[in-house]
Amino acid sequence: MIRSTLFAVALVASGPVLAQAKAPAAAASTSMPRAKVVANAEAEFARVDTNKDGQMSRAEIETFQTAAATAARTRRNKAVFTALDSDKNGQISAAEFAKINAAPIKVDASEVLKVDTNKDGQISLAEHRAATLDTFTLFDANKDGTLTRAEVEAQAAKSR
Repeated sequence: MIRSTLFAVALVASGPVLAQAKAPAAAASTSMPRAKVVANAEAEFARVDTNKDGQMSRAEIETFQTAAATAARTRRNKAVFTALDSDKNGQISAAEFAKINAAPIKVDASEVLKVDTNKDGQISLAEHRAATLDTFTLFDANKDGTLTRAEVEAQAAKSR
């Protein structure tokens, strides 16, 4: 189950769609028709399939995941900087920096921590890679080391 979730997060669903789906208030007021989900999945597939051969290789997936993680980190860093720069002068003073503990950013990593196979409260590179590759293997129906759109769609249909 977590394999499908991780794969969907990394490869199929777009960030804004996931954000809406996970936010309780947004989920109550938003709906996502099947055609839109399929369109988002196909657009995401196209972004991952950089050589446009109709297949996602392991290298393409890893490159995509790295870029997505880098972009998320950059957004998070900008948001933290903006929140700390209370006088909006483009600099963080010692007084502004001291407010870090006053307004903590709350996140919930419980879904990702399901990959923590040794239950030490952390995800090692080996655990992360194992979950990613297990998911890849699950989706790679013909076991040829590449994913086709048909394989992704077939696995998505199984999880419905």
